Amino acid sequence: MVGPEFSHVVPVEPPNAVGGLKKKGAGARSWILMDSTGGETLLDVDKYAIMHRVQIHARDLRILDPLLSYPSTILGRERAIVLNLEHIKAIITAEEVLLRDPLDENVVPIVEDLRRRLKSLYTIRDGNGDGNNLTVHHDVETGEEDDSPFEFRALEVTLEAICSFLAARTIELESAVYPALDMLTSKISSRNLDRVRKLKSQMTRLTARVQKVRDELEQLLDDDDDMADLYLSRKLAVASPVSGSGAASWFLASPTIGSKISRASRASIATVRGDENDVEELEMLLEAYFMQIDGTFNKLTTLREYIDNTEDYINIQLDNHRNQLIQLELFLSSGTVCLSIYSLVAGIFGMNIPYTWNEDHGFMFKWVVIVSGAFCAAIFVLIVANARAKGLVGS
Repeated sequence: MVGPEFSHVVPVEPPNAVGGLKKKGAGARSWILMDSTGGETLLDVDKYAIMHRVQIHARDLRILDPLLSYPSTILGRERAIVLNLEHIKAIITAEEVLLRDPLDENVVPIVEDLRRRLKSLYTIRDGNGDGNNLTVHHDVETGEEDDSPFEFRALEVTLEAICSFLAARTIELESAVYPALDMLTSKISSRNLDRVRKLKSQMTRLTARVQKVRDELEQLLDDDDDMADLYLSRKLAVASPVSGSGAASWFLASPTIGSKISRASRASIATVRGDENDVEELEMLLEAYFMQIDGTFNKLTTLREYIDNTEDYINIQLDNHRNQLIQLELFLSSGTVCLSIYSLVAGIFGMNIPYTWNEDHGFMFKWVVIVSGAFCAAIFVLIVANARAKGLVGS
């Protein structure tokens, strides 16, 4: 089910030979091609073959390089949509999808979803009357779903996959953060603090990833020209009457493209006439997934607020403990001052110096002790009362 352009690509061997294929040149990457007829091929090709196949520039293909850190991007080109959403790196044309690294554990579910939802779309069977009846029967069953261009169906699968993936990561993070914060609130310890610190770092990274996808969708929704660039079937329908050969010839070679041209002809006329609702279908699609990713972003925002509130509560607790220690230090300092006065009196009377009044006045000892002790106690009470009057210690 591949066209003549695949003379530049090498089909990948069965999975047990994949390990050997990875030893090829550094420019070769594993791709899976899924076309509108339901056929799929596992490929191991270099970037030049992909560039020739979908007619994009090297800078566009560089966005899909996993070794380079590019933000989430959805680019509309003349004959392809270049899509980089986290682990989903794909190129969508009017009749096929090229998905990078299909054996990756995060990409396998997307391949299965594409296989389930894209097969038998826009299939026109040539042959006897039974085949035509099957086609008509299929169109009746699917109803108005066939009105959506192939590229929008593929785009919807990728958007649904990335939104579901990020939502699942958010739910996992929530299930770990809330118990950890409750445990930290009940007992402040180094272990609990380190656990919350790691979870907060994960939340920060996940929030940045979600926000990149959200911002990309929002940017597309704000620009009608960018959304119009994603109508590949419409652009193909407009270009087909004047492009009998050249770069577009491989599109026209497919028997399935005729149906897309006829379905997109009305949209192309609307575009020429300047219909302001010509991107309404794509806008509704993007808005649906923008609301979903925005809900995930709001969950992460709420989670961050909960973490910040817990941190504030922990800081208040620590400040309270710190204030209690300061109060204890004040009491101890006041008592030390009073005892130092008492020790001063004891030191004066304990000097080995002969005094005339020291003879026959033994009763003076107890009065000196009593008066000194009462005086020191009175000073301590005055210090504490003054501190309470000024609000330095609690009542």
